[in-house]
Amino acid sequence: MSFTTVAIAGMSSEVGKTTLLCELLREFPGWEAIKMTRGHYRSCGKDPHACCVSHLLSDEPMVRSGFQQTYASGKDTGRYWDAGATNVHWVIVTDEQVERGIELALGRVNAPGVLIEGNSFLRFIDVDFAVLVASGAVSKIKSSVRWAFQKASAVYLLDHGDTSPSETVELLNAKFGPMGVKRSVPAYANGDFPILVEYINEVHSTTAPSGLRFSPLAHSHVSNAKRFHGEQSNSY
Repeated sequence: MSFTTVAIAGMSSEVGKTTLLCELLREFPGWEAIKMTRGHYRSCGKDPHACCVSHLLSDEPMVRSGFQQTYASGKDTGRYWDAGATNVHWVIVTDEQVERGIELALGRVNAPGVLIEGNSFLRFIDVDFAVLVASGAVSKIKSSVRWAFQKASAVYLLDHGDTSPSETVELLNAKFGPMGVKRSVPAYANGDFPILVEYINEVHSTTAPSGLRFSPLAHSHVSNAKRFHGEQSNSY
């Protein structure tokens, strides 16, 4: 089955990825959601009982699907269900299991589209549209943002503070852009949410029948949304 894949990545933790994903679920009824969680197996230096997913890690990726296995009130996966997801898949992996984990989860999707929260999986696959959620107040940027920015179709600021969307793109270019090359990425503020929905809906209507496209590590993503770069008049 062919379906549209939309990634929701973030510059840091607690930046608003889940909030945006839930807002998009309400705009795209019938879609599913995937939560990617990376854990550390006897290597993070923490007490195993203090690591929220260490006890779930094994030699193979774990994928939990369905309401009974993924609903927990107040947790990200529970919020997905409350926002209207028709199914939720929770992927628990080590760093070495990310590629296989996302592949297994996507193999379970049976909907017109799926929203995927996380960063690291973008190192291994191409999606139809990728949103990098940012905040002007962020001081520490995840290393995995390198992959998210390379494949981002748009940057979205839920809380921009004193930083404009365009300034955030400049910051990302300075930190992760190829030497001498700047990515031109549409950047939206919180009030531009309807525009973001419009572009994702357009991508969804034109998604190629081939669906998912797995890519090698260094493959450059060419999103369906890339043709919108430079066409919009409301970006910052």
